Amino acid sequence: MAKVLKATQHDIGGLDVNRILPHQEKRMVGPFIFFDQMGPSSFPAGQGINVKPHPHIGLSTLTYLFDGRILHRDSLGNHLEISPGDVNWMTAGKGIVHSERESFEVRANPHSVSGLQCWVALPEALAELEPAFSHVKKEQLPNIINEGVMMRLVVGEAYGLSSPVKTYSPMFYIDVVASQGSEVTIPDQNQETAIFTVCGEVSINGETFAANQFILLEPGDSLISSATDGRYVMLGGDKFEQVPFIHWNFVSFKKERIKQAKEDWINRRFPNIPGDDKEFFAY
Repeated sequence: MAKVLKATQHDIGGLDVNRILPHQEKRMVGPFIFFDQMGPSSFPAGQGINVKPHPHIGLSTLTYLFDGRILHRDSLGNHLEISPGDVNWMTAGKGIVHSERESFEVRANPHSVSGLQCWVALPEALAELEPAFSHVKKEQLPNIINEGVMMRLVVGEAYGLSSPVKTYSPMFYIDVVASQGSEVTIPDQNQETAIFTVCGEVSINGETFAANQFILLEPGDSLISSATDGRYVMLGGDKFEQVPFIHWNFVSFKKERIKQAKEDWINRRFPNIPGDDKEFFAY
């Protein structure tokens, strides 16, 4: 039977988040090892998101917005705004530094932000990749429209489609907008699957789940019915047989590698972000 994983609340650089993964009952869903619901939050002019430069290793970050804009900068020199529906996919590999702030135009006016951010663990054999970054516009993402359902394949493979975002293990991340009474079959019953209800209610095996719930599906939970009009995200992939360690912003299958990354950050051995190197998150 499907079950809800409850979130814990955190403040990240002025932004309220509900953190669901890692969870004491389920540390990963497929390769997804971290799941934050960002907002919805509203800010007056002069206030906003201010996530200072910080490091990552051993993972890819996925930022996907429903509302608002976030300014991404990283140590590879990337500097761009994320808009709703676009995909920000940053692969840390052996080490990268990034910040998440706002443009002058956004901060100068009342504004809001809402979205999801995930960390995707890299397989052990690929954990020390050279860092990389890709930004894919929503127009480039595959879509399915059928029987009261619109689906956007954000990352991975599902329903015979493939996202242009480069990934490193079998997975899927799908944005679904559905009318009341519509039904969606999960992409692959052999893969781990979870649902996050953005708005509206869904029913799974006769049980109804409300908005803003993270629902972990069990074997046999293959059909999602929309009890109301709404929106939800499906995510998952092949199960990791070994769960990597996660500490602060670092993911690795070796505790010694995390210790080294911690020491590298404390001693300023990570690369700087061009144009955003005056402050940083202290360990």
